[in-house]
Amino acid sequence: MAEQQKKNIFLVKFEPSSDFTTYSSLGIADEEVIHEFNLARIIECELTDERVDDLKRFSNVLYVERDIPVYAYQQEIPYGVSRVQTQQVHQEGYTGGGVKLGIVDTGIDASHEDLNVTDGFSVFQSGEDSEPYHDGSGHGTHVAGTAAALDNGTGVVGVAPDASLYAIKVLDSSGSGSSAGVVRGIEWAIQNEMDVINMSLGSSEPSRAIQDAVDTAYDEYDILVVAAAGNEGNADGTGNTVGYPAQHDSVLSVAATDQNDLRAPFSSTGPGVDISAPGASILSTVPGNGYDRLNGTSMAAPHVAGAGAVLRAAFPDAPASEIKERMISTAKDIGDRSEWYGSGLLQLHDAVNQ
Repeated sequence: MAEQQKKNIFLVKFEPSSDFTTYSSLGIADEEVIHEFNLARIIECELTDERVDDLKRFSNVLYVERDIPVYAYQQEIPYGVSRVQTQQVHQEGYTGGGVKLGIVDTGIDASHEDLNVTDGFSVFQSGEDSEPYHDGSGHGTHVAGTAAALDNGTGVVGVAPDASLYAIKVLDSSGSGSSAGVVRGIEWAIQNEMDVINMSLGSSEPSRAIQDAVDTAYDEYDILVVAAAGNEGNADGTGNTVGYPAQHDSVLSVAATDQNDLRAPFSSTGPGVDISAPGASILSTVPGNGYDRLNGTSMAAPHVAGAGAVLRAAFPDAPASEIKERMISTAKDIGDRSEWYGSGLLQLHDAVNQ
């Protein structure tokens, strides 16, 4: 007895002039037909591969294709966003709405469907880098997504999805800039009344001009200034390797942890570290409506900047100093090495409900 051939579901499309309901003339039995799509002149049916080959020879059959699976484009919650208690505060309605969040970086791809970029500024005068929404590096776009990617059912979600992003471009497409450019960017942030700025940049060499700028932003204009601690750490976690401006007292300095809440081996160490956030293999937005995983304290800092935006929206009358203290005082103890972790791992829900 011959083995019965396996049947699969196929869609058979008929050419416009044919009577597609007379499929029996093609050797398709009524019991093999699952559905007739009258407008599209297609039938859904169960067929063997042999019958499919036969059907393709008929002139009134335009195509036969296998029924393929289709999936929802689900939004992913990156592990870093989960580790800092973001989902809990979103469920309680704290999402950073009405807060101005400046990303002092390489620009932001404002055409990315997962980002809400309100305005921008570039310190560069010519070429593509003069456009704040051109991010030839991708660094600023990635930082922006962690801080504030939209809760729109696709891609990823950021810590403060309802915050307004501002692209403050002080680094070119190679990721390089100058102290003068950084000061100009901070000046623009002050003039345009940012509530929070993220600086995933730095130098091993201090700049008095940058220190003056961040001190002015924080002390005189009540801007919460967040900066990456730096990626100059060693495997042993020894030495004072925190960069500038993260070393300055007016700046909330962020070290990087991994999926296990352990210090990322590249994360800079020293007394200048204030707090920690995930910075290893962080999934976020990149130019061209894309997503990618990157490592660095640059990826850790926007978790804290986004948290700052959520807190500023939740407590609109609280000064930046209080917002900063809320995050530091409620951080989770993940080890007694303050030079590694500062006060510990950011816990946004605890900061909101302190």
